[in-house]
Amino acid sequence: MHVTFDRYPGGKIVAEWPAPRRIATLSVHTSPLEQPGTGDAGGMNVYIVEVSKRLAKFGVEVEIFTRATRGELPPVVEMAPGVKVRHVNAGPLEGLSKEELPSQLCAFTNGVLRAEAAHPPGYYDLIHSHYWLSGQVGWLARERWGVPHVHTAHTLAKVKNRLIADGDRPEPKARVIGEEQVIAESDRLVANTRFEAADLVGSYDADPARVAVVEPGVDLDRFRPGRADRAALGLPATGKIVAFVGRIQPLKGPDVLVSALACLKAMSDQDVTVVICGGPSGSGLDRPTALMELAASLGVAGSVKFLPPQTGDDLARLYRTADLVAVPSHSESFGLVALEAQACGTPVVAAAVGGLVTAVKDGVSGVLIDGHDPRDWARVFDNLLAAPRHRAVLAAGAVAHAADFSWDRTAEALLRVYGEAVTDHRTLIAARLDEACIW
Repeated sequence: MHVTFDRYPGGKIVAEWPAPRRIATLSVHTSPLEQPGTGDAGGMNVYIVEVSKRLAKFGVEVEIFTRATRGELPPVVEMAPGVKVRHVNAGPLEGLSKEELPSQLCAFTNGVLRAEAAHPPGYYDLIHSHYWLSGQVGWLARERWGVPHVHTAHTLAKVKNRLIADGDRPEPKARVIGEEQVIAESDRLVANTRFEAADLVGSYDADPARVAVVEPGVDLDRFRPGRADRAALGLPATGKIVAFVGRIQPLKGPDVLVSALACLKAMSDQDVTVVICGGPSGSGLDRPTALMELAASLGVAGSVKFLPPQTGDDLARLYRTADLVAVPSHSESFGLVALEAQACGTPVVAAAVGGLVTAVKDGVSGVLIDGHDPRDWARVFDNLLAAPRHRAVLAAGAVAHAADFSWDRTAEALLRVYGEAVTDHRTLIAARLDEACIW
C-alpha cells in the first residue's frame, strides 16, 4: 500500500512512500476509551483517539492495545470504523498506578504477542507505542515480529524532574532507565515540538536522524467559537471567569491559579470566578481535597467553582464561557487544552514551558508567563480582564492560531514517519539478506 500527499507540515511536496496496512498502537497505562481529565487519562488519550480515527480514514487499520481494568470490558471494542481497542488481561482488573504497572509489563507483552500469534505472520506492519511503559512492550514486540517500532514519549522523566513542582514526587530512576532503553531501540521517535526533540537529543542522546517533529492537532469541527452558556454549567451569571481544565495534580499547577486569585482579590475589585474542571491524578491523589483546602485558607473558596471532567460539546461550552483559560503547568509536552480553548476563541494564559510555547502564540493568541509566581499571574489576569478590547483582539488571534493545527495534518505527518520507518526497515532487511548470501 502506498499513500501520496501533496503536502506535509512545512508545505513541501512528498514523494510516494509505503504506508502500513495495519498498525499495533500500544497504550498500556490508560485506555483511549477513558474520560480525559481524571486518573491517568489526559491529552495522550485524546491524541490516540483522534489520530487513530484519521489514520483509519486514510485507509490504515489501527488496533489499540490497553490494559483491562474492569471485568465487564469485552476483549475487543470497535472504537470507530477501522479502529479496534483490545483489552489485555495483565494484573488485577482494577486501576493501577503507573508506579505499579512495570510489574505487569511481562503479562501485558504476553497478551500482545498472543493476539498477533492468532493471525498469519506479518499481520501488523508497524508498532506505535505511547509513553515509556508501552515503549518497553513495543521494543520486545518489534524483535519478535520483525517490524519497525515508532515511539512517542508524551512526557519525559528527566524534563519533569528538572521542572518539578513543589509537593510533587520526582520520577523514579527505573523510569529514566526505561526511557533511555526505549529511545535507544526505537526506529523512529515522534516529538510533539522542536523543544521536545531537543530534549530527546540533548538529555537522552537520541539520534537526531531518527527524531521527527509532529505537532498534535485539535478537532476544529467541535472546538470553534460559539455562544457562551453559563447557566448550563451552573456558573455565576455575572463577573469574569478564568478556567482551568485538566488533571488536578501539582504538575499541572492549579494551585498557582488559586493563589493568583487571592492575589487578584487583594489588588483589584474585579468580580472573578476561577473554574477548576477535572479530577485528582498522580500525586494529587495523595490529598484529593488539597486544592479546596488551599482556596479556603486563602479566603477565596466562594470564588472557586469545581466541575467534574467535561466531555465533547460540554467541554467546548466551558471554553466559550470562560473569559480566559489558564494553563499553569510546570511541564507540558504540548498542551492540548490550550489549543482547544483558542479554537473556541478564548485567549490562553500559560506558563512558558515545553510545548506551550508552541501551542500559545505569545501576544497574539494569549500570554506566556515566565515562572509560577502567583503575583505575576494575578497581574496578567487583572490587565486582561479589565481590557475587553484587548481580549477581543487576542480571541481573534487565538482562532487564527488554532486553525493552523488539525488532526488530519497530524495524521498525514505520522504517515510520512511510518513510511520512512518501513522503508528503512526493508532496506535493513535486504542488506542483511545480501550479507547472508555473500557468506
